[in-house]
Amino acid sequence: MSMWWCLQLRREAASVPLARRLLVNAMDSAGVDSEISYELSLALSEACANAVEHGQGETSEAYCVTAYLDGDQCRIEVADSGPGFRAAAASRARSGPLDAESGRGLVLIESLADHLRVQNRPDHGGAVVTFDKTLKWQHGQGGSGNGKRSESGPSALLAAG
Repeated sequence: MSMWWCLQLRREAASVPLARRLLVNAMDSAGVDSEISYELSLALSEACANAVEHGQGETSEAYCVTAYLDGDQCRIEVADSGPGFRAAAASRARSGPLDAESGRGLVLIESLADHLRVQNRPDHGGAVVTFDKTLKWQHGQGGSGNGKRSESGPSALLAAG
């Protein structure tokens, strides 16, 4: 099974649970194991919270979330139009103290995902956080879905390939 979705969201705190809910619903519709779905939704929440807090750009008050499910792989990308990451700051954020009040989002994403990439967008400005994870399936479904597809709601936003 392959599917993807892309959202352009306002840089508002209310957008974070919306993106998380859409991801969980899409993964449930695809038959992804609930523990994997939870881990990816938590990582997505952290990436979206970073975009909301740090992603203010001169030309846009929005950020973009794209999720790809292809076979047994999931890739999620969160891109904003803010100032981007300074190399030293991104490195510190990934290895910062665990008892810090803030700044642990990238560490958490890295612990939940199989791979994490943090980069700046060279042509438009802004940061891009991309992470991947190998999927497991509910009850050994192997990606065939759980048969509970609805004609309305979040699954209508999915584009199947």
